[in-house]
Amino acid sequence: MAGPMRRPLLWVGTNPGGGGTETHMITMLRALAEAGVEVHALVHPQGKIAAALEDTPVQLHFGRFHNSADPNGIAVLQRLLRQLRPGLVVGSFSKEYWPLALSTRARGIPLLLFRHMDLPIRPSTRWLLSRWPLRLVAISRYLQRRLVERGIPAARVEYLPNPVFLEDFVPPPGSRERLRQQLGIADDVFLVGYVGAWHRGKGIFALAEAIDAAHVQDARVQGLWLGGGAHEEAFRTAMAGRPWQHLQGWTDLVTPWYGAMDALALPSIEPDTFGRVLVEAQAVGLPVLGADIGGIPEAFAAGKSGLLLPPGDLAAWREALLGLGHSAALRASLGAEGRVYVQSFAAQRVAEAFLHQSNALGYAA
Repeated sequence: MAGPMRRPLLWVGTNPGGGGTETHMITMLRALAEAGVEVHALVHPQGKIAAALEDTPVQLHFGRFHNSADPNGIAVLQRLLRQLRPGLVVGSFSKEYWPLALSTRARGIPLLLFRHMDLPIRPSTRWLLSRWPLRLVAISRYLQRRLVERGIPAARVEYLPNPVFLEDFVPPPGSRERLRQQLGIADDVFLVGYVGAWHRGKGIFALAEAIDAAHVQDARVQGLWLGGGAHEEAFRTAMAGRPWQHLQGWTDLVTPWYGAMDALALPSIEPDTFGRVLVEAQAVGLPVLGADIGGIPEAFAAGKSGLLLPPGDLAAWREALLGLGHSAALRASLGAEGRVYVQSFAAQRVAEAFLHQSNALGYAA
């Protein structure tokens, strides 16, 4: 790992939520701080990022951008740049791209912007990402291709893996037995887990239907659902009267629940930029099932650590669930391969790559 930097790094991300972009920022900041980098973060005072980094070496500063022209957010940013004189500034959210670009350009500070979502790009943002002297990084190969398709020159879009602290996903001893007993699930039940947003585009209704169909043929096949979101009410209504579908809801402590599962599924029917939950599940040693859409195939090794399936194909998902449910040997083999595959997403390794790539911006130890 690199030693302390000559000048600090400032990462700006003032969204208050706790989604994938926020999780990426939290993970990268932790990993960089543990690598010996002097890391500062401008974050929302009541946000998930601030709460997650409270007891870490990351030095927190508070502010918020309601939009790209927010005068209060710009004032806080300008003050920090004067005080810290950072050697590199990093941004994660598109509403902060322009104030970061203008403020860093005025002071000659290198700027790196992460892109996480495959969303339409405003003409002004496309111009910024295409012409401005900055570094743009996508968190999946899929998103890298999509940005080029949306008009960003290929030479300007780099890729860096989505980082995960693999050691955070070691279930506590006894959690499997405790949680399955809590749910009334026998040890021989094949429990298929889902973790994430309860949204139709995530394929939750299609997966539930596949679990139902597999359950008809083998009553040991059951589902465990963690999460919530826009279509939660409709989903809970649809699952009423199906005791083999266990709707746990949202929890901040996901790792013990991974330990209660026998496999994890990500059945999206609309493109996801990546499939972080599949990486987390493989770190636990679970076999995974992922839809062949968007960036999901990048999150596991198809045929080695998991099964890649056509999105929304009921028969294919049913047969995959039955096959995994019937073969403990297959589950063990896929799980073992998964632990190997996810090493490339280890936060410490990704932080090293980040620092190596940042040398091109003049930010070196």
